[in-house]
Amino acid sequence: MSRDKPVTLAAITGAHGVTGEVRLKLFGEGLATFKPHKSFNGGDLTLKKVRDDNKGGAIARFAEVTDRTAAEKLRGTVLTVTRDALPKLGEGEYYHADLIGLAAESDAGEAIGEVIAVHNFGAGDVIEIARTSGPKAGKKFMVPMRKEAVPEWDTARLVINADFADV
Repeated sequence: MSRDKPVTLAAITGAHGVTGEVRLKLFGEGLATFKPHKSFNGGDLTLKKVRDDNKGGAIARFAEVTDRTAAEKLRGTVLTVTRDALPKLGEGEYYHADLIGLAAESDAGEAIGEVIAVHNFGAGDVIEIARTSGPKAGKKFMVPMRKEAVPEWDTARLVINADFADV
């Protein structure tokens, strides 16, 4: 992933009320990771206030949005911040956006495919990989993001233990 690529924290799903508030679908770890940011989309939107909607999302007010019509026009807009606006990572931590697009290879050095998604169904992250070559090209499979399955990764590749690879 390019370190310059903006990171998406939420998406506007529609208007809330008549005064320009919007409903948000939150990504990442929810409101706690969204709330510290005040400027989104390269400074196009300035957060005035945000609150929990008690449904897993949030209700936000932006300085630039003053009525329901303007809020409705933002439906589908993703809210991004620059990479340097995010907290520094500790050892073994990663942002999902950093994994998506990485080349996946087996621990034997065989090219497997590309990371296309990171899911979390409650028991930890699961990496989804699409085969890019060979007889299984186009097929997808999933691997748990645990040390025994993914012993290493960096900014260029993700290594998968052959026992977990769909080979």
